[in-house]
Amino acid sequence: MNAFFHALTFFTRIPVPWLRASEEAWKKSVCWYPAVGLVIGALLWGVYEAGLALYSPLLAGAVTLIVWVYITGGLHLDGWMDLADGLGSSRPKEQALTIMKDSRVGAMGVLAALLLLLLKMAALIELAQAGTAMLLLLVPMAARTHVLLSIYYWPYLNADDGVGKGIRDGLTPLAFLLAYAFLALAGWLIGGWQVLVAVAVSLLFALWLSRSVTRKLGALNGDCYGAVIESSEAVMLLVLVGSWWA
Repeated sequence: MNAFFHALTFFTRIPVPWLRASEEAWKKSVCWYPAVGLVIGALLWGVYEAGLALYSPLLAGAVTLIVWVYITGGLHLDGWMDLADGLGSSRPKEQALTIMKDSRVGAMGVLAALLLLLLKMAALIELAQAGTAMLLLLVPMAARTHVLLSIYYWPYLNADDGVGKGIRDGLTPLAFLLAYAFLALAGWLIGGWQVLVAVAVSLLFALWLSRSVTRKLGALNGDCYGAVIESSEAVMLLVLVGSWWA
């Protein structure tokens, strides 16, 4: 379980005072990313349901979105903004990477964050109005399952440094099989084939984004992984609240 606690402290602000720092546990923690996503989803679903009992869907959605950003520490959102700044600059590879490493956020990053949060906010309201708020349970889990493929199948930009150092070594085909089997089972039980379609569409988007970024930057880094997670969540929400759902 120490590997799970490593993943939990990395992806969330949830305190884990009994964590034992270990390089081996850090490498294995990648297999627990989907489980951490489920924890995040359960927390968000609980917050949203409580908000809906007290407030309008608009205000409940706003509170849930704030908690969503806070509980993840804005980690993935920061990656999404950095990637937008880098690729939005239309500069050569090395200059784009320099821009991504800059701690300052540019105009493209701000716009990307605003648009992403606006989409999530609208989707949360739609989930409430459709009476399907429970589907929020699966969105963070699916996104953190998809990022496993990005980590495994595309090269890491800083093989000897950076946040992704060593985590690829902890992934195995069995880990993928178990993660997607659990995700598919949970999706089917909670929402049926519509949820499985949303998972599949978000997976295709995550693969497309990973491939496109690799073609431009030559590899992926921590910012790219964060962007994959954020955008996969948004795409899955977009499919789940589509008019075809009814």
